[in-house]
Amino acid sequence: MRNVWLFLCCFLICLSFDSEAQFNRKQIKKNNKRIASYRGRKQHFGREKIYNAVSISLNATNYYGDLAPKPNKFSTDISFTRPGIGISLNHRFGPRYTLMGQFMVTTLRGSDKESADPNDDSGGSRYLRNMEFRNTIKEFSTVAIFDLFENQATYISRVRWTPYAFVGVAGFISNPKARAPETDLNGNPLAEAGKWVKLRPLGTEGQHADLLETDANYGKKPYKAFQFAIPFGFGARFRINQVLDVWGDIGFRYTFTDYLDDVSGNYVDLGVFGNDELARAMSYRTNELNPGGLTPELARNGQTYQLRPGYGKEHPNNIRGSDNDKDIYMVTSIRLSYIIGATYHKARFR
Repeated sequence: MRNVWLFLCCFLICLSFDSEAQFNRKQIKKNNKRIASYRGRKQHFGREKIYNAVSISLNATNYYGDLAPKPNKFSTDISFTRPGIGISLNHRFGPRYTLMGQFMVTTLRGSDKESADPNDDSGGSRYLRNMEFRNTIKEFSTVAIFDLFENQATYISRVRWTPYAFVGVAGFISNPKARAPETDLNGNPLAEAGKWVKLRPLGTEGQHADLLETDANYGKKPYKAFQFAIPFGFGARFRINQVLDVWGDIGFRYTFTDYLDDVSGNYVDLGVFGNDELARAMSYRTNELNPGGLTPELARNGQTYQLRPGYGKEHPNNIRGSDNDKDIYMVTSIRLSYIIGATYHKARFR
């Protein structure tokens, strides 16, 4: 009997050891699977990591539109690159995300006479058109910036450099001007001769006139000074020290207007301008080049002007500009930003 009890005790002990071993093997297997699938604790970009910065930028602006050297939407005259300046406020709210609000002032410029080649098939007609403009742009924009390299830590540990892309919305004030010629179309001196005059109030394509349904530009309304645009582009940001960054980017403004240069539709009958000799002179400017082949044309008001066929005379084929593509301007920027409200302490050693 004693041997039986001893055998049972040994059997139970072995069984418990075997059960514990099986349990341990299952637990180890489960732990190994958990370790294999572990990806680390997800960091959270908390409020303590959010920061703001103020920036100032120097810009270079180029214009793409009707007064370009060639009839190509990507054609521009580099010699008309104009400077600009901007100030912005940046709000960093994520490991890759920054929201930037900016105010910028810059100038756009174009001239048929200076840009188009009179001996080129595509540029010759533009040269004879002889339009020009200057437009001071005042732009307010808000863009979202997306960094390629993320920073999950505070601003002190931000990456040394990162490429980025941006897209947003902008509103701007447009005010195209042009220099008035010495004389009107009848050869009489203009009081505004040589001055830069505002083109929008003149309605150079008949926007303020009572056009007939048969007129080429019938239905065209006066364009507004305030316009919208979609800014987008790419660049790179470099860290200088704990609180300073330098940015460099190239951006485009796709506008919803074709009148940055005051040129979009067809020529209109010069008689629609009534007695406004300045509007007539700014609407048709080919005569200033004194080209050959001028012919007398009768305007709607009974006056006769010396015009070149295809320029100044209202006709569906006598286009002054093309409204198939909206105007675009490109902004190249170098920006210096300073992180505001930043506090950091250097370590002290004893």
